[in-house]
Amino acid sequence: MKISPGKWAGLQAVSDSRGVIAALAIDQRSALRKLLGKAQGVDPEAIPDEMLRQFKEAVSRILTPHTSAILLDPEYGLSAARQRSKNTGLLLAYEQTGYDQTVPGRLPRLLPGYSARRLVAAGADCIKVLLYYSPFSTQTINDQKHAWVRRVGAECVAADVPFFLELVCYHDQLETSGIEFARAKPEIVERSLEEFSQQPYAVDVFKIGVPVNLAFVEGIAAPGAPTAYTREQALSHFRRASATAGRPFLYLSEGVSGELFRAALELAAESGAAYSGVLCGRATWIDGVKIYVQFGRSALEEWLGISGVNSIQQMNQLLLRATPWFAFYGAASAAECSG
Repeated sequence: MKISPGKWAGLQAVSDSRGVIAALAIDQRSALRKLLGKAQGVDPEAIPDEMLRQFKEAVSRILTPHTSAILLDPEYGLSAARQRSKNTGLLLAYEQTGYDQTVPGRLPRLLPGYSARRLVAAGADCIKVLLYYSPFSTQTINDQKHAWVRRVGAECVAADVPFFLELVCYHDQLETSGIEFARAKPEIVERSLEEFSQQPYAVDVFKIGVPVNLAFVEGIAAPGAPTAYTREQALSHFRRASATAGRPFLYLSEGVSGELFRAALELAAESGAAYSGVLCGRATWIDGVKIYVQFGRSALEEWLGISGVNSIQQMNQLLLRATPWFAFYGAASAAECSG
C-alpha cells in the first residue's frame, strides 16, 4: 500500500532507521504545572510559564539525542522544539489540555488559533490529539467524539501530515485505578482501536496504553494483592488488541513508573504484539521535577544526562523487538510505501 508523500515523510522523520518510533512525550501542560506546584508547595497557578518552558527545553536538549522523536505542545514547547537534536522528529499536540468537568463526557477541544496547517508551519512532522474514550459512553457523547476525530483526520489529510490519535481509555462508572476497571480495560482498548481503525477517521498511528493494568497481573502484582488476570490471560489481551489495531500503534506509559512500563513492554514482546514503538513521558522525566524546583536548571540537566538518558536507553533496548510502522502496510521497507 502506498501512502501520500507528506505522510510518508512525516512518519520517516519520527522513526529510527528500522522504522520504529522511539519517542519522548512532554506535551503535558496543566499536569506539569501541577507537578511543579506540588514540588514547590504552591498553587499550580502560581507557577510561571517560564518554568514550564525551561523544563521542556532541558528535557528536549538532553534526551532527544537518544530518541527518534519528541512530542511537545505549541503553547509552552516551541522553544524546546528548537533545541531538539537535529535528527529528532517533532510531533505537536493539537488539543487543549484536560477537559471541561462541568460538561458530561470528557469532550475534547482543539487549541484556539491553531490548525493542522499552522502546526506544520510551526515545524510539526506529525500532528497528535488526545481523546478520552469509552465505548460504554452514551451514543450522543460518542457521536460528538467520532465527528471530532473525523474533523482532525480530514485536516491532516488536507495538510498531508500524519495523524496520531492518543486514546485514553476510561469508564464513566469505574475508577481507572481499581480492579473492576482492570477487568474492563481489555475490552475498552480493543473496541476503541476497532472503532478508530475505520478509514473515515484517517488515523495514521495510535498512541494507546497497554490493554491490561500491570498492577493486577498475576506475578507482577504486589504480594497478597488481588489479581484481575493470570499472566497467560494478560498475554492474550496483548495479542487481541494488537490484532484489532488496523493501524501502527505505540504504547504510552500512562504515568506509571519506568520499571512498570518496561515490564509492560516485556509482556508485549513476549505476546508477539506488533507495536511500533513508544511515546514515553513521565516515566522518563518525572523524578527530575523535584530536582529542578529544589536545585535549578543545571541540576536538572545533570540528572537528565545520567538518569534520564539511562531510562531512555533501557527503553530503546526493549524496542529491538518492536515492529516497523511500514509493516502494517504490508511493506518490507519504508521505501515500498512511498507514493
